[in-house]
Amino acid sequence: MRLGLLLAASVIFIILGTAKFKWHPFLVLLLTAFGFGVGSGMPLADIVKSVNGGFGDTIGKIGIVIIAGTIIGVFLEKSGGAFAIAGKILKLTGEKNVPLAMSFIGYIVSIPVFCDSGFVILTPLAKALCKKSGITLASCAIALSLGLYAAHTMVPPTPGPIFAAEMLKADLGLVIMYGAIVAFIAMMAGWLFAVTCASRVWIDPAPELSEQDLQQRTASAPSAAISMIPILLPLALIVLNSIAAYPSNPFGQGGLKSFLLFLGSPVVALLIGVFIAFTLPKKKEPSMFSTTGWVGEALTSAAIIIVITGAGGSFGEVLKNSGIKDAIAEPLTKLNLGIWLPFLLAATIKTAQGSSTVAIITTATILKPLAVSLGFVTPPQVALAVVTIGAGSMFVSHANDSYFWVVTQFSKMDALTGYKLHSIGSIIESLTAGAAAWAIFTFFL
Repeated sequence: MRLGLLLAASVIFIILGTAKFKWHPFLVLLLTAFGFGVGSGMPLADIVKSVNGGFGDTIGKIGIVIIAGTIIGVFLEKSGGAFAIAGKILKLTGEKNVPLAMSFIGYIVSIPVFCDSGFVILTPLAKALCKKSGITLASCAIALSLGLYAAHTMVPPTPGPIFAAEMLKADLGLVIMYGAIVAFIAMMAGWLFAVTCASRVWIDPAPELSEQDLQQRTASAPSAAISMIPILLPLALIVLNSIAAYPSNPFGQGGLKSFLLFLGSPVVALLIGVFIAFTLPKKKEPSMFSTTGWVGEALTSAAIIIVITGAGGSFGEVLKNSGIKDAIAEPLTKLNLGIWLPFLLAATIKTAQGSSTVAIITTATILKPLAVSLGFVTPPQVALAVVTIGAGSMFVSHANDSYFWVVTQFSKMDALTGYKLHSIGSIIESLTAGAAAWAIFTFFL
């Protein structure tokens, strides 16, 4: 009971520290790790060892992956590759289906690009297309925001799902596979909400870019096919790694299996994606690869996420070594919530403090010592637990979420309209994703 109450107090402290007092999540998570260790009665030397070990192990396993994914995103953004992908998807869906195109664009682009950045990059395109089609910006903006949100929270290599997969020891290939399916279903729910509800709210697109400007920007960009390679190839290699590791040995037990396991390890797969991303700019300048260039910008962005995930690893290691598994596993199991437990934990933390990444990190940290007791045993079950955490981390995007303000300000919505469209849309998308994960877990595993 004491450890259970201490865990509840820790979660409340994380929420208050990040949401009310606006402290950096790194500081809050690190203080929580030490506070929980002391409160649980762990020997002081063991607390320090757990904090250092958890931080180092976590960064050692996913730090390079986060850096590589961020570099791919920056090169995709600055080379114009994101615009090229958007143009190709628009041709496939047709100009009459602009909101559907924006949903697909968001779904693809947010796999390597943070959803906040993706929305800023693609808003000029959304405005121009809405103006040309004579439709309200509201439908395009919400379709884009929810499309970005779905993949960002559930499909690696974005940092949240990567961290959760590492915490729960999930097969990353399975997380990508299930995450892509669930995120796609959620994206379609977001699109339906955009065309049925958001389309009723008129917002004049008033584009900053003319059609000629768009054509010029696309002309200097790499082709859509080439722009997709740094995104899709690493994901395919990671999935092949998972297939090669199956006990049935589908690729045999010789050199081919070893080669695929090497290429599909997340670090190698993402680094291959990085080197392909380096080929995207038509004009390559040495400054792009400098500390002040595109690579330097990516490393600066990645550093913030890495230290937060490292602090989450410290908290997780303290929890594991405190004996909390024996203290609260049985009460949580008796609730019989199944796959909905990680969803509800993530949804509560997300709604209270605003950050999807912090919600994923905190939830995965809590579940780490409890996964087996709660019934997440087989690789597919553990992978779906990770995806379900991501689904819960979308519920609800509102005023304490920086993404809420990016969406409303760049699409010219007032706060009330943002609540009616983006916030409600995120609830619908989150619940849809949770239901999809539950259905897969219940009927197919």
